[in-house]
Amino acid sequence: MQMPTSLTAEGVSVRDLNKNGRLDPYEDPRRPIEERVEDLLAQMTLAEKAGLMFQTFAAFVFDDGASLLEGEVGESPAGQLVTGKLMNHFNFPGILEPSNAAEWQNRMQALAEGTRLGIPITFATDPRHAFSNNPATSVRVGKFSQWPEPIGLAAIGDPAVTEEFADIARQEYLAIGIRVAIHPMADLATEPRWARINGAFGEDAALAARLTAAYIRGFQGERLGPQSVACMTKHFPGGGPQKDGEDPHFPYGKEQVYPGDNFSYHLIPFEAAFAAGTAQIMPYYGMPVGLGYEEVGFGFNKAIITELLRGKYGFDGVVCTDYGMVHDKVIRGEKVEATAWGVEHLTPSERVHKILDAGCDILGGETCPELIVELVERGVVSEARIDESARRILREKFRLGLFDNPYVDPAAAQTLVGNQQFRAAGALAQRKAIVLLKNGRADDTPVLPLRGRPKLYVEKLAAEVAGRYGEVVADIEAADWVILRLETPYQPRDGNFLERMFHAGDLDFKGEEKARILGLLQQKPTIVVIHLDRPAVIPEIAAQSVALLGEFGASDEAVLDVIFGHFAPVGNLPFELPSSMEAVRQQHPDLPYDSANPLFCFGAGLRYGET
Repeated sequence: MQMPTSLTAEGVSVRDLNKNGRLDPYEDPRRPIEERVEDLLAQMTLAEKAGLMFQTFAAFVFDDGASLLEGEVGESPAGQLVTGKLMNHFNFPGILEPSNAAEWQNRMQALAEGTRLGIPITFATDPRHAFSNNPATSVRVGKFSQWPEPIGLAAIGDPAVTEEFADIARQEYLAIGIRVAIHPMADLATEPRWARINGAFGEDAALAARLTAAYIRGFQGERLGPQSVACMTKHFPGGGPQKDGEDPHFPYGKEQVYPGDNFSYHLIPFEAAFAAGTAQIMPYYGMPVGLGYEEVGFGFNKAIITELLRGKYGFDGVVCTDYGMVHDKVIRGEKVEATAWGVEHLTPSERVHKILDAGCDILGGETCPELIVELVERGVVSEARIDESARRILREKFRLGLFDNPYVDPAAAQTLVGNQQFRAAGALAQRKAIVLLKNGRADDTPVLPLRGRPKLYVEKLAAEVAGRYGEVVADIEAADWVILRLETPYQPRDGNFLERMFHAGDLDFKGEEKARILGLLQQKPTIVVIHLDRPAVIPEIAAQSVALLGEFGASDEAVLDVIFGHFAPVGNLPFELPSSMEAVRQQHPDLPYDSANPLFCFGAGLRYGET
């Protein structure tokens, strides 16, 4: 398929010339965007406006792992939503090869171009670049450059590195046609049990604000334009202060509580996002308890969306709800309950009405534009209210240049995505994010960096990688050093597939696993490297290790480079590590640095030569 990419002598995209060779006013890029928006809006039917207001997941399939199936686009569920329900916002699927992703994007855009008004698709994505990830909240890396989790960017603490990451991610997204980043998370990690901490910038509001602004600058630039990826900053007015640390994806975690009277603290990173010009905002599922606001989920909450977000902060960008707030669903054969917290008693139509009344523009994870049509036709919602959201949505599509040329070059995508320069930058960031927390024996003699080629007994490290640094032995008794990689503990849940993906619950090792780890530490001098997707509670492990490092998404090479001194540690803890689970339970979930006698304080981080 030959995709139009050139401009006419008048500066008009070939895409915008209709079948009669005539240009509709909204298609003319020489006109001001507001005029183009109003011209297009005047031509739209109610069904077309409603179709704008939904976003859901898309998928594609391959015949042999390399080639797209012929006819798949139009016949796919996403393709049918484009032509049948007139939807044009989708989450980009996982990818194998960038060229395939770009080709699929082009086919989907061609399908959308064939609709009555040719409104282009806006493709969005959850995070894709982390070296390690929770599949429930991010998409596997594929060919993209690999970076630490956002919490690792906080461990680095340098806005320049965060902006560099975002700029590289922007280029990789643009190459395959992704135009909205469903991130950053401006939430604060003030409740250490919360399962989403790996996607946040830590518990300090000032640090999170600096990094959130840098992140948005890297993706969007100084202003939104054809080379931008729009940021959907989430989860307003701040996820994190969850009762008992549970997540509001699930009914037992729907309450957000503020016993420390610290609601305003959680707004600070969002204020930085507004100043940086974030294009979109996503409210969270949680409902505020004890604040005087209506106790319904934030996406249903008019006081939060219309009065606080749009009123106090003057935000006039797109507001997209978090996913699945209207209908129960069956996914992978398992029931997933609608996150309609506080409005469980309402019908789907009534829930949509409440979301619109709250001030949201796009309903995430839903495919029911007919409910909006019905609400207008019954006189429950005015068409003028629908026009408000349609204007915001169309304005963003025009600013992103999608109406002028939504197509991408598959060959260029294959070359650019995950190129050597981008991968090197990500690998360097993995090393910068590693935090040295302990370095010394009982007499405080530093043990790191290791020298020479010692005999190594390793766990959860690839032996072939460790073999490049020392002699790997199978018998711990033959080892000079043990290097042990650990994951922060969690309590697996027995619910649906989504619950099973979340790392929630207690943060300490228990029973046989704790005894096994401590037994290793007692046999040989052991260097412990723990992946801190949440703040681990490890006082005994810290005490009995000879060195302790925290990482936030790092390859074996990155870890061993730090251990052997090929890269000197520079990271600092973006949250405190509590000394006990009792301290965790006693702290206020809305306050930072709030546990009694923490094992390691916020900002902890040694350099070589320190113990």
